[in-house]
Amino acid sequence: MAGCAGIDVSKDHLDWTLDSGGEVRQVPNTPAGVRRLVRKLRSLELDRVVLEATGGYERLLFQALSDAGVPVVRINPKRARDFGKGMGVLAKNDAIDARLLALYGAKVEPKLVPARSERERRMGELAARRRQLIQMITMEKNRREQMPRWLRADQESLIRILENRVEKIDSLLDAAIAEDAEQKTRFDRLQTVPGSEPKRPGRFWRTSPSSGSWTAARSRPWPGWRRSPRTVGARAESEASTEAALPLARRSTWPLSSPPGSTRRSKSSTTD
Repeated sequence: MAGCAGIDVSKDHLDWTLDSGGEVRQVPNTPAGVRRLVRKLRSLELDRVVLEATGGYERLLFQALSDAGVPVVRINPKRARDFGKGMGVLAKNDAIDARLLALYGAKVEPKLVPARSERERRMGELAARRRQLIQMITMEKNRREQMPRWLRADQESLIRILENRVEKIDSLLDAAIAEDAEQKTRFDRLQTVPGSEPKRPGRFWRTSPSSGSWTAARSRPWPGWRRSPRTVGARAESEASTEAALPLARRSTWPLSSPPGSTRRSKSSTTD
């Protein structure tokens, strides 16, 4: 059976349907409920299963579907909302969301992403935990000015503990990359890119545009990239020449797009 299934994920249950107008069924969002749903969807041989990223509640289901070989796509909730608005669907509940996701899969046909290996999943979880620790450190440092003096020693102790945990995670990421020949080869290749700062493998993997796959197809500015001195100089020279030209533009008494002769001719032709 070919087609698309949509699954609306919540903390307690999973609402799913096979098409935009089909019956919506519900199973609990528990390991037993997920196993039952995966067995059902695997037997249907669908083109793809579409679900939303819901802050981690979808993780168990997504991983189970990937491990079972079911083609599954996890999309940004904003895309689903925008698609619904475009289709004229303004109401919202679990059943409507499941049908909308099934319709999204059939109409848009979102690209399927290869399932990550167990090592890559663990590295992704370590990177996510590292981001959480960094946020906690930032929050504590932002509280320094308001912190009473007699409590600052306790705060500094907590910051050191969190920084040690970050260092531990970096070491685990370094070790994971060193044990994976493919990841290490890609890291060594990235180190040869001009302008890239030498970093530890774990930090390079964490800040790369697509952590786990090392692909630059959808790259964006990231901490491992540094502007070359030539580019900086060229930009400064361009800005300086622009600033030097501004006083001349201000002293001009006619529009910059037309010389004074053309302006006078247009006035005389108007009076005639």
